[in-house]
Amino acid sequence: MEEEKKFGVLFQILSSEQQILQRTDQKAFTLISLIGVFTVFFIIHYTRLVPNVFNLIFIGLYFIAVLFSLTYLVIVISPRIGDIEDKIEDDKITVSPTFFGGIVKFNSPDEYLSNLGAVLDNSGSAYKVFAKSVYSIGIINARKNKFLRYGIYWFVLAVAFEFLIIVSLYISMVIY
Repeated sequence: MEEEKKFGVLFQILSSEQQILQRTDQKAFTLISLIGVFTVFFIIHYTRLVPNVFNLIFIGLYFIAVLFSLTYLVIVISPRIGDIEDKIEDDKITVSPTFFGGIVKFNSPDEYLSNLGAVLDNSGSAYKVFAKSVYSIGIINARKNKFLRYGIYWFVLAVAFEFLIIVSLYISMVIY
């Protein structure tokens, strides 16, 4: 395959991985906002709750689910990337000038420029560096999606617990 076509395919993959990153972050931010709205709704109804064992248990479960959901969603927004770079180390290229974790390791713009120029002058080296960047973003996407699934699971549990508490509230209002 021609060099130009190889780079075209690589950049297409990179673009799609970056779009997945953006959508995952948007979903996490949306879920954090929703859990905030549900929590405010819960706090409004909290004063009307009849104190009984059922309500106390489900209030505890609700707050545990909210905390787990928020924790996983924050991990989606701010993933750990340090160990990803360790997985893709290469003897020739110690710092990737195309990956954001590598860019910040340069001491000056001139050092970055010379390293990037050296990589781009050799098309084989440039292809390898960009492929490693795409691989790194793919790993980040996999982790973000895993934690997003966990966050969604705990979010659904929190909403279910809140729904049970609200049903309990209205049942107690009808009974008393």
